[in-house]
Amino acid sequence: MTIEDKAQPRSARPDRLRLGMVGGGQGAFIGAVHRIAARMDDRYELVAGAFSSEPDRSSKSAAELGVASDRAYATYQEMAEAEGRRDDGIDVVAIVTPNHLHYGPVRAFLEAGVHVICDKPLCTSLDDARDLVDRVDRSGKVFVLTHNYTGYPMVRQMREMIASGDLGDIRVVQVEYVQDWLSTKLEETGQKQAAWRTDPAQSGAGGCIGDIGTHANNLAAFTTGLKLESLCADMQTFVEGRRLDDNCHVLLRYEGGARGMLWSSQVSPGNENGLKIRIYGTKAGLSWHQEQPNHLDFTPLGEPPRLITRGGSGAGTSAGRVTRVPPGHPEGYLEGFANIYADAAELMASIAEDREPESDALLVPTVRDGFDGMAFIAAAIESSRRGGVWVRPETLVADV
Repeated sequence: MTIEDKAQPRSARPDRLRLGMVGGGQGAFIGAVHRIAARMDDRYELVAGAFSSEPDRSSKSAAELGVASDRAYATYQEMAEAEGRRDDGIDVVAIVTPNHLHYGPVRAFLEAGVHVICDKPLCTSLDDARDLVDRVDRSGKVFVLTHNYTGYPMVRQMREMIASGDLGDIRVVQVEYVQDWLSTKLEETGQKQAAWRTDPAQSGAGGCIGDIGTHANNLAAFTTGLKLESLCADMQTFVEGRRLDDNCHVLLRYEGGARGMLWSSQVSPGNENGLKIRIYGTKAGLSWHQEQPNHLDFTPLGEPPRLITRGGSGAGTSAGRVTRVPPGHPEGYLEGFANIYADAAELMASIAEDREPESDALLVPTVRDGFDGMAFIAAAIESSRRGGVWVRPETLVADV
């Protein structure tokens, strides 16, 4: 593959998927991220949306985004019903709302026969998560959860190396996701992102553990392939008067004997978006830091450390497939999101064309990953509530 090839969209084609969006209107950060990711490979065209719970704001957002006025909806229910009746209705919907507004839209659009791409966490309760697993299975539709860090080339490289046995048997997993933006009671200033993330009615029972702890847990599971056996959590709310946790320490036991530690915090000054993972086996170790996402440190036992770079030295086929720009050029957050969207498009195209999808496209997080995230949150909350006892998440998910 030449440098010029790498700089081109991976799967550009004229038959774009018709995309709708729930949420993501004026003033919403994550909606713009999803729209950029959807357009990066020219596989989607935004044609409809219920962009806000406020009808006027939804209409204004649609106008700014070039969406026709008759496809700017006041509610997601109206949108699902109307788009489901149209011959040119949406193929897929992106749900980019606060957590409490995931379950309803997912259910409505699956019933309308529409594929779904949904922000994490999946929803706000285990019962709803269990119901969505069943609904997705029965629908035959693609459901993708945007754990976007699984789309990074060096994260795919980690997964490939671990699966190939380069680390030997996994012994230790250390993962953390640390921020500082909620070190003060920002939610009282009117800051929208802080307000809903610290509100149990909108965020669910988990605060920091649900917002970023689930990313850390998913990253550990994705890269190692290990199944979580049990956990022991100590969760804190350091900012006085805050209603949800803002710092969490979790010990992890995996099937097969590996042990892990997870730290998630939004009250640690000096940390912007510090997602890090270190994995150690009988033969070697690997470490990756999201704020330097193009580098992977490989440390074989008894040998000098090695630096693996995205698109360069030591990278394999999994990383190469999702590498977009030449080595040395920064690549990260938006591209990782775009890789999730591109893989989702491949899964939808394979259904439409009655063929098997590219195997690597199957790496995208699914509704079951979403359920695992909800089980992780519930187990951590239960463990911490009981004073840090060990809890087995699978006792909560036995029927899934």
